[in-house]
Amino acid sequence: MTIRNDIPITDDLIASHGLKPDEYQRILDLIGREPTFTELGIFSAMWNEHCSYKSSRKWLRTLPTSGPRVIQGPGENAGVVDIGDGQAVVFKMESHNHPSYIEPYQGAATGMGGILRDVFTMGARPIAAMNALRFGEPDHPKTRHLVSGVVAGVGGYGNSFGVPTVGGEVQFDARYNGNCLVNAFAAGLADTDAIFYSKASGVGLPVVYLGAKTGRDGVGGATMASAEFDESIEEKRPTVQVGDPFTEKCLLEACLELMASGAVIAIQDMGAAGLTCSAVEMGAKGDLGIRLDLDRVPVREQHMSAYEMMLSESQERMLMVLRPEQEEEAEAIFRKWGLDFAIVGETTDDLRFRVFHQGEEVANLPIKELGDEAPEYDRPWVEPKAPAPLGPVPQVDVADALLKLLGSPDLSSRRWVWEQYDTLIQGNSLQIPGGDAGVARVEGHETKALAFSSDVNPRYCEADAYEGGKQAVAECWRNLTATGALPLAATDNLNFGNPERPEIMGQLVHAIKGIGEACRALDFPIVSGNVSLYNETSGQGILPTPTIGGVGLIDDWSKMARIGFAAADEIVVLIGPKGAWGWHLGQSALLREVFGRSEGAPPPVDLAHEKRAGDYVRQLIRDGVATAAHDLSDGGLAVALAEMAMASGIGATVDTWGADEAAAFFGEDQGRYLVTVSRENFGKLHGDPALAVSQIGTTGGSSLKLGNARAISVEELKAAHEGWFPAYMGQ
Repeated sequence: MTIRNDIPITDDLIASHGLKPDEYQRILDLIGREPTFTELGIFSAMWNEHCSYKSSRKWLRTLPTSGPRVIQGPGENAGVVDIGDGQAVVFKMESHNHPSYIEPYQGAATGMGGILRDVFTMGARPIAAMNALRFGEPDHPKTRHLVSGVVAGVGGYGNSFGVPTVGGEVQFDARYNGNCLVNAFAAGLADTDAIFYSKASGVGLPVVYLGAKTGRDGVGGATMASAEFDESIEEKRPTVQVGDPFTEKCLLEACLELMASGAVIAIQDMGAAGLTCSAVEMGAKGDLGIRLDLDRVPVREQHMSAYEMMLSESQERMLMVLRPEQEEEAEAIFRKWGLDFAIVGETTDDLRFRVFHQGEEVANLPIKELGDEAPEYDRPWVEPKAPAPLGPVPQVDVADALLKLLGSPDLSSRRWVWEQYDTLIQGNSLQIPGGDAGVARVEGHETKALAFSSDVNPRYCEADAYEGGKQAVAECWRNLTATGALPLAATDNLNFGNPERPEIMGQLVHAIKGIGEACRALDFPIVSGNVSLYNETSGQGILPTPTIGGVGLIDDWSKMARIGFAAADEIVVLIGPKGAWGWHLGQSALLREVFGRSEGAPPPVDLAHEKRAGDYVRQLIRDGVATAAHDLSDGGLAVALAEMAMASGIGATVDTWGADEAAAFFGEDQGRYLVTVSRENFGKLHGDPALAVSQIGTTGGSSLKLGNARAISVEELKAAHEGWFPAYMGQ
């Protein structure tokens, strides 16, 4: 059958699809002819940055992705890690940055919907969600609108679907004025012998479309997500998907019921690039061809073209290869849940991706090459510039500085945000947002729980991407450890600007090197993730933001630690590296919030120390010696102590720290923890020659007294901490 092409392929059309002239020439060489309009769209979808990772694949291969507990690493919808007793945790983090900036509610909502599908496509029931959000400076005219819309979108979808949001991050910086970041994380539980994959197998088997109908929303979304923004941003609004969480809840239940029936051979979420990417990936992974008949695709709009159907990113859809003898049973399950079920094609043995519409063949392409032959670039990169050296830092009033930090946009309470999320649904949440990590019980087991954290300090990454990458991993690992969890594995979301600029590519390369080194040293493999590039508007890029999401295992949640002081008259212990500490103020929150400065190198990360200190603290928690635990990060010792006091309502008195109290209380030296112990258990703090384990104060009273500074009541701390966000949002 002749392939017709009614739309001429012009240079402008090629460029509008995000394809460079050499990439288009590669297409011509590959298929030996000019592509049809639909085929051009298919190549554009499969070869864009969002789907092909063409600028980052070389460096992603250097990350550690395996380990004794890893069942599935990168390459599937989500990573899978063994948690014992025949159970596995399935998790991933994905970005929805560009859509959320264009249309914040739907962009964030469908980001949540997409990451949930990634998890339950693997056969897991979602049990926890997190989100890492970064917005422009608070005074920017668009920031408040974006915060309101994104938070409402995350809550509107997650709450309706029925998954608890157990943690996350919110940060503000002028560098996000033109590109907010919305990174969504989800985790689910599955049986280790019931994991489902996207690799098709068997010839002549039905390819089945499941879920909601296809519309025109999101057409070209993956290509848009791989492009910079400019003044024409509003024209991109039709590329944003529209979500329906209630349909997704039905899709979850239908998929899990169908999986239990044994009917599913392979299944793939229709996410980025929709029907195109899901069909190509299923066939290519199984060394099979795929034949699609678009006339059978359920649609909700009239006169949709083949191009629109292939590139639509309408939500709540799946593609499956089905055991033909169970077709009737499978259809009955989906009809029961009020969802579409349509056989739209079959697997073939010719390794071709053939698409038919209204009796005509509109695409006939080599299926393996669509993915395997996507361009892979070794882009030029340069060493990131060293930050300006740290100049003299004036003395400050410690109490005044602490209150200013606690009431600042970046360190103030996020209660206004997370109280819009359902943090308790499903009834398994043991720690909700506000602590070091979210914790959820593992259903089906009396004592087991999972901890979740998301971390990165973009200021550190801009000053030194290598150390910043290490620190993001180490902080996530510390946050899990501070609950008593054994960190198992991580997912990453690498958010950067335009990789065609050597200085940006240099940031990406160095961050990945730092992440890889930290993950190897901490036995914390990367099992899934996402790369989001071209986060720029009119040439202004974001801060480099390689977000790390981590999962840890708590064997007995009755021994889990929290950040709040447990009682009065307990000893406060600071655990850190042996020897003189640097009281590091470079790139610190104190420098930024009190002095309006951003200079100096970020604090270095000693990974051998991180491992030793974390293992020591975790053992104190498991032995029941530590009654509370908290890692030190932004704002240093003073902020960590304040957070412990505010979480419990109990004050503390902490010893003086010499002449430079500001550096001692606000330095951000890494690898440090605060723990509290009862007086009778203080003697159980066994020595470690490589660790400094120092008694620095005692808990009690209703105020926090830091060295020579005036005492601050816990109520005054809370007022400063809780006030900024509601005042900013006008509530």
